[in-house]
Amino acid sequence: MTTQPNAQPRRGGRALAPTLAVLAVLIIGFLLFSRIWTDFLWFRSVETPQVFTIRWTNTILLFAVFFVLSVAVVLINLLVARRLDAGKRAKNKQQQTGLFVLVSIAVGVVSGLSAINQLDTFLGWRNKTDFGRPAPFFESLDASFFVFDIPWWRFVVQQVGWIFVFGLMAAAVYYFMRANSGSIKIDPIQLQRGQMPQMQLNNPFNAKAQSHLSALAGILFLVLSAWMVLHRLSFAFSDNDALFTGVGYTDHHSRIVATTIMAAVLLVIAIAFFVNIKLRRWLIPGAGIAVALVTALIAQMIVPGLIQSLRVNPSEPVMERPYIEKQIAETRFAYGIEDTEVVDYQAKTDVSAGQLRADAVALPGIRLMDPEVIAPTFEQLQQVRGYYSFPDVLDVDRYTIDGQETDAIVAVREIDRKGLPEQNQTWNNIHTVYTHGYALVGAYGNRRQASGEPEWITRDIPPVGELDQDQARIYFGEKTDTYSIVGAPEGTEPVELDTPGGNEESGGETYTTYNGKGGVPIGNLLTRAAYAARFGDINMLLSSRVNSESQILYDRTPAERVRQIAPWLNIDQDPYPAVVDGRVVWLLDGYTTSNTFPNSQRVDLRDATSDSSSSWSSTGVAREDVNYMRNSVKAVVDAYDGTVSLYAWDEEDPILQTWNKAYPGILKNKSEISDDMLNHLRYPQDMFKVQRQVLGRYHMTDPMAWYQQSDLWVIPNDPRAKDTKEPPYFLSIKWPGEEKAVFSQTAVFVPNERENLGAYMAVVADAADEDYGKIRVLRLSDTHQVPGPNQTYNAIQTDQRVQQALLPFTTQGAAEAVYGNLLTLPLGGGLIYVEPIYTRGKTQGAYPVLRFIAVRFGDHIGIGETLQESLDMVFEGDAGVDTGEKITPSEGNAGQTEQPKVGREASKAKLQEAASAYQAADKALRDGNLGEYQKQIGIARQRMEEADKALG
Repeated sequence: MTTQPNAQPRRGGRALAPTLAVLAVLIIGFLLFSRIWTDFLWFRSVETPQVFTIRWTNTILLFAVFFVLSVAVVLINLLVARRLDAGKRAKNKQQQTGLFVLVSIAVGVVSGLSAINQLDTFLGWRNKTDFGRPAPFFESLDASFFVFDIPWWRFVVQQVGWIFVFGLMAAAVYYFMRANSGSIKIDPIQLQRGQMPQMQLNNPFNAKAQSHLSALAGILFLVLSAWMVLHRLSFAFSDNDALFTGVGYTDHHSRIVATTIMAAVLLVIAIAFFVNIKLRRWLIPGAGIAVALVTALIAQMIVPGLIQSLRVNPSEPVMERPYIEKQIAETRFAYGIEDTEVVDYQAKTDVSAGQLRADAVALPGIRLMDPEVIAPTFEQLQQVRGYYSFPDVLDVDRYTIDGQETDAIVAVREIDRKGLPEQNQTWNNIHTVYTHGYALVGAYGNRRQASGEPEWITRDIPPVGELDQDQARIYFGEKTDTYSIVGAPEGTEPVELDTPGGNEESGGETYTTYNGKGGVPIGNLLTRAAYAARFGDINMLLSSRVNSESQILYDRTPAERVRQIAPWLNIDQDPYPAVVDGRVVWLLDGYTTSNTFPNSQRVDLRDATSDSSSSWSSTGVAREDVNYMRNSVKAVVDAYDGTVSLYAWDEEDPILQTWNKAYPGILKNKSEISDDMLNHLRYPQDMFKVQRQVLGRYHMTDPMAWYQQSDLWVIPNDPRAKDTKEPPYFLSIKWPGEEKAVFSQTAVFVPNERENLGAYMAVVADAADEDYGKIRVLRLSDTHQVPGPNQTYNAIQTDQRVQQALLPFTTQGAAEAVYGNLLTLPLGGGLIYVEPIYTRGKTQGAYPVLRFIAVRFGDHIGIGETLQESLDMVFEGDAGVDTGEKITPSEGNAGQTEQPKVGREASKAKLQEAASAYQAADKALRDGNLGEYQKQIGIARQRMEEADKALG
């Protein structure tokens, strides 16, 4: 009877562990299920379920193949080792088998997971498309073999090698443990005294064990021989002597031959190990390994080193010439710059009256608004509420307004929950109320108000202006980094904040309910529970805001959505918004890349795409180093419903064709792009930056010039940010000898170690233009120097007239000068620099306003309140053109007639405008609108200064 009370606890204790284990398995299983199920629902919501199916099917296939192979190799070798063991029979054979299985499964899981990471490599190999371009020095192989086959087969050979290494290690450890079971005796007293345990080890490797291990070693050396064969081909994309990427003289005449010899030696060693299965004489395979080591030392290290030092280096330009020729040709092809037009340009530096008359068509396209400088201006004047935000660098686009195309500075007013007061950052507010931003905001690139602020193309909430935004709500954007739960049954009171104070009828906040198709329905309990598990948020199950019609919106940034659907793409770092056919959309450029294209120079994307206006980010860039790049896809993401459309842009690209076969039905035809959308597509920035860097050296097609770097161009640092490169700029330019101005992306070069201008590069960036993508370069003369951007920036800053113009704004320390982007344009037979100069107050909430335009041509500098004044000052009082500049009255003063510029009447008019501005400032202060107060004070001060100037 006394034993009964103790029996129940023991049964309970024994039952607790299995119960906890079952619970753990159920929880882990549900978490895994929730991830897979919600992924499927997301892909179905964006109408690409085939991506989910293809990726999961092939993931399971890869995992299964390498898992089964690993388990089979390790388990079979352990079972064979036990069978061949001449020692005592295992007493606990069942437990031992269980241990074998566990070890094998562990190795299999690791191997299977490694294989999953090669999913895209596998799909590329399985669906590869030929380039129709033989690889230099391996002419029997198409370039596609290096792009698709070698990466896959290198992984397979490497993985198989590791599997057999584990099999060999497992068998050797088993033999050792069985032979020395009980031989290692550990005495605690000896350990306390610091004495080593007594060991009397037995030889674990009997004849059968030696045969077994010889067989495994033979397989390993077969794998190593196969690896050497692949390594022989990898010289086509290896950086060997740092001269260039690809096969060089020493590779061709020594290293490739040495690798072939090594493959043969390793094959012979493998055969020796197989023979040793019967002979069990380790001298032969041991001698083979010694021979292999000596061969590797001599053939792969000493001989190539001697050839490089004694034969190549003394006459490197001559010896490497044919290899440099191949490398230049392949690099120019791989980056799409083989058709670049480089022409010598004798740029004028002297000036004369009327010099710009022939280039009049280009003047209205000169962009005066800097998208990087005026971001705070957008923020202050169009933010509306603290929970809205604009990006730090705005975007450049173009629109046709009143029948005339104009460059525009655009940005989307996005929701930014960081702007909510801390007490308002509740779950309901973050996820169900503040769900979306509102409207695209745009300003003319070449216009301004009299106050120096941008002239708006479209503004405010609801949007007003020249662009019809049929659906202006922004549910998907670059700053939208959290999920929202939207939707409700018909008749339910809406809860999503829509237009704060923007309703003209009531003047108060309005609310809306999302009715788009971009979300995943979570009306049923199971789906809701799966998402609660995915996001670790129990509120999805508890909140009354989640109802039968609810949808969840997540993965809402444009780059993220495109990357999910097309993981094989590199995404440009700068998605940009546009109003297309009445809807706000995000436009993105996608790149197909490779880093194993034969004999093409490898480029680090981190370095090539970073400059003063952007920094490299892993958000879009999937591969850091590339040696082949194509802008193969134009992607469109609807800002309201998140719909993703991928258009095959470079339809001739073999890599794109490969992925189109791997994921059928994902890409739309280029012909399906609407005319309105085509007008907003532009040449991609990251592609241009990479081509710019490559062209700095690869514009030289003569091998001797390339080797000597006698005409090397480098990208200058941004004058405003000394340690970073100057970014390329979008603007409309007229190319010398042509009749019209074209929307382009431009950049400049300086000669290596110098600061004068070396070359001017531009690409036709308007996708609707028949010359889209045409790259042209003006190479400047070495004998007649043109100032470079840093020289020009310094000259403008130190110019006495510039300093005098800024003095009224900066003399009391109330404001500071902000220099805008230094634009370079081919005009007047030379190159002209245009730089907008802004002033910004030092009070809280101050923002830059455009005050002056500085111009430099040769050594001549002009500055004025308008571009026209600056140009006339430079070109002897008459540039010969009308810039078409428009300075509109500031808001609040719109509709006033043009006033005389000098005399008493002009001064009186300016004083009246100043008085009106002061009255508007007083009203704004009473209303608590500090931003408007600051704006009107600035206008008043400017009018006072203008009144003083008008009196002379």
